[in-house]
Amino acid sequence: MKILLASPRGFCAGVERAISIVEKALQKYGVPIYVRHEIVHNKTVVADLRKKGAIFIEKLNEAPKDAVVVFSAHGVPVSVVEEAGERKLISIDATCPLVKKVHSAVKHHDGNQTRVMLIGHKGHPEVEGTMGQLDEGKVQLVGSVEDVMILEAAPDEEIAYTTQTTLSVDETRHVIEALKEKFPHIKGPEKGDLCYATTNRQLAIRELIPQVDILLVVGSANSSNSNRLREMGEEEGKPSYLVDGPLNLKLNWFEGVKSVGISSGASAPENLVQGVIRWIEKQFPDSETEESVLIKEDIHFPIPKELRDA
Repeated sequence: MKILLASPRGFCAGVERAISIVEKALQKYGVPIYVRHEIVHNKTVVADLRKKGAIFIEKLNEAPKDAVVVFSAHGVPVSVVEEAGERKLISIDATCPLVKKVHSAVKHHDGNQTRVMLIGHKGHPEVEGTMGQLDEGKVQLVGSVEDVMILEAAPDEEIAYTTQTTLSVDETRHVIEALKEKFPHIKGPEKGDLCYATTNRQLAIRELIPQVDILLVVGSANSSNSNRLREMGEEEGKPSYLVDGPLNLKLNWFEGVKSVGISSGASAPENLVQGVIRWIEKQFPDSETEESVLIKEDIHFPIPKELRDA
């Protein structure tokens, strides 16, 4: 069995930063630390942090007054920050800097009296956080070309769009094209808002797929970017599976298979990938593993000042 590992894969700088923030907060403030929403979308990461003393909540009233609360990497609405202040919680923001950049853009457009349209998936925590930067109704969610078709605007109305960072180029391309066709004067980010890690992992998968018989993506079911990697394999006609780790693997997937490609979502730890490799090597002792390196990433985001000495 030939095993080809997509690279880059796994943790991005934003995820590494968010996990480090929770760990540093535990060191500085002690147990427990409350985390609003899953810090990142990975079951193993969340379980590990829970063992260390993190308590995951969905609403701030689940935390006692004066508690330490960490906001997840996906970002939160302004109302959540204000509520934390009112309840005298010690809040630490683990929002990914790339998501913060989108928040700033939304506020900038609003300050310029520009109507904001957000391309994204309804219900995703990042989308809820971005829409929550402005008063309700000021950010309009656009999830498809069909959504664009029913939009209306005055001829002289200023309009701008931004995107959920974890979408793919393919997911946003047609919506952006439809927006530009309907509103030729619409403004958009010069370099786009898609996360570098999301883009890089998709490019690596695209390079890998023609070389393998099946594709395994390590990541949790609620991870948007992990699901997209699996979908890319399916779109190319290759059997593709999303797994949390080696316990999810099934031997019948490998019948007649000579080569398997492996990648992982931006919130999946590398030890799970290595566990998948070991499982395959145990089942197929003649396996050979090879890295398929497309891009080397060297991006790092600093943690908040108050935690750097923890």
